[in-house]
Amino acid sequence: MKRLMNLEPSRPVRLFLTLLPFILLLLLYWSASDARLAENPNDRLLPSFTQIADAIDRYAFTESKRTGEYLFWQDTSASLSRILTGIAISALAGLLVGLLTGILPTVRAGFSPLVTVISLIPPMAILPILFITFGLGELSKMMLVIIGTAPVIMRDIQAHVEQLPSEQLIKAQTLGASTWLVTLRIILPQIMPRLIASVRLSLGAAWLFLIAAEAIAAQDGLGYRIFLVRRYMSMDIILPYVFWITTLAFAMDFSLRKISELCFPWFHQEAGK
Repeated sequence: MKRLMNLEPSRPVRLFLTLLPFILLLLLYWSASDARLAENPNDRLLPSFTQIADAIDRYAFTESKRTGEYLFWQDTSASLSRILTGIAISALAGLLVGLLTGILPTVRAGFSPLVTVISLIPPMAILPILFITFGLGELSKMMLVIIGTAPVIMRDIQAHVEQLPSEQLIKAQTLGASTWLVTLRIILPQIMPRLIASVRLSLGAAWLFLIAAEAIAAQDGLGYRIFLVRRYMSMDIILPYVFWITTLAFAMDFSLRKISELCFPWFHQEAGK
């Protein structure tokens, strides 16, 4: 007799189990919305699906009378530009600093404690400092994303460099490989899939920091729009924006996972992912 822990669902069953919670949430929201609107047609807390569809049409498919632009896509473009730039810089900085601190003991002694301290600083606490230092433009928003994610990636890469089998490094040096060659041919290929995994784990925090920065000082962006309409309790706008942010974050995570699986299949086979 098979134990429950050993039962693997078939693909159709797995798909059904994946969709079931979302279907139940939609049904729960539908029933709650209908109940509130039946009691008060002007209720704004739980708008109907029709009201949400009308709001999407106004923002995504109707030009703004003031600017002549489609606000939904303008906000999406602004936020994606900020977060992609911030994450890319964080990944590059995390890779470079993580490699150096992981490989070179001298660099590790000088910079590793500093990176650790910076990673423990709450990024939201220094948001006013960033606005004062870098102004209210794009740079301050991207800097918040970078400061909030780069130190964590640096520490993760350093830890995994230090965990590499020492036998590999010793054999390479015995055969005459320099520090640069060991880094390029042995360490870097093994660290790249871990870098992608670290970036995936940082996406949630990156979106949080971006939305917070946009809410405080921005003229466009998904976070800006949410906090702009909250004063009117426009849940028919807020809910689609939250759903869209979640969709974008999922798409970024999914894309990174597929890139990792395509470029480094051995990593996922060893990890059982």
